[in-house]
Amino acid sequence: MAKIIVQNTEITVLSQNDKDYISLTDMANGKQSESRAADIIKNWIRTRYTIEFLGTWEMIHNPNFKVVEFDHFRMQAGLPSFVMSVSEWIEKTNAIGIIVKKGRYGGTYAFKDIAFEFGTAISVTFKLYLIDEFQRLKEEEQKQLGWTAKRELSKINYHIHTDAIKSHLIPEEITAAQASIIYAEEADVLNVAMFGMTAKQWREANPDLKGNIRDYATINELICLSNMENINAVLINEGIPQGERLVKLNQIAIQQMQVLEGNNNRGLLK
Repeated sequence: MAKIIVQNTEITVLSQNDKDYISLTDMANGKQSESRAADIIKNWIRTRYTIEFLGTWEMIHNPNFKVVEFDHFRMQAGLPSFVMSVSEWIEKTNAIGIIVKKGRYGGTYAFKDIAFEFGTAISVTFKLYLIDEFQRLKEEEQKQLGWTAKRELSKINYHIHTDAIKSHLIPEEITAAQASIIYAEEADVLNVAMFGMTAKQWREANPDLKGNIRDYATINELICLSNMENINAVLINEGIPQGERLVKLNQIAIQQMQVLEGNNNRGLLK
């Protein structure tokens, strides 16, 4: 669930089954008082144009849509006697474009295409601001997704790497503090091979930045680091001294970065 602000109105965006639904109730509240929101939605859904729009959307996106029931509503829509609720539309036609939620964040929600169309019933200006804010929200989510992916990539071979260090480089009867030094040294082997500096050197060179050197790495650099963790674990298991491993890992980093940065098909990872 997320919130966007459209012309001083807070609107809930709900994620369900990997699809985004925007609160029509919140949108209607922005036009009228909360007590009138349900009436605005009910008046909107009973028009012939809205029924046509909803039915066409469902036929495109919903293989289980009940077309016969839709035709019945379409013939009745627009008549003075025609009255229909959102719940009735969903129940009778098996619609998925609009949902009704109960509880704390209860209300009527619609898939973005339908919510944008409903925005026209609020005002054209409101609709345009709604589209802009929703797109901004999705862009922010993509940035966050990219950040999460970067962090996860850096952890892929972490346990393999630390297990190799524990098994082959940390002697028995060592204190936790001493062990942490060995882990940090091996992490810096990768840092030097990849970035040409240790974590401490990076912090000294960037005192105003928060986090660590890997927080500012590119996707390609983190892919390479992840691969190097696995390779370093193999080299540790083979008993290769740290100095020799550093040289090998640096060569591997150069080779892999040339491939990753030079491959046009991987452009999205840059």
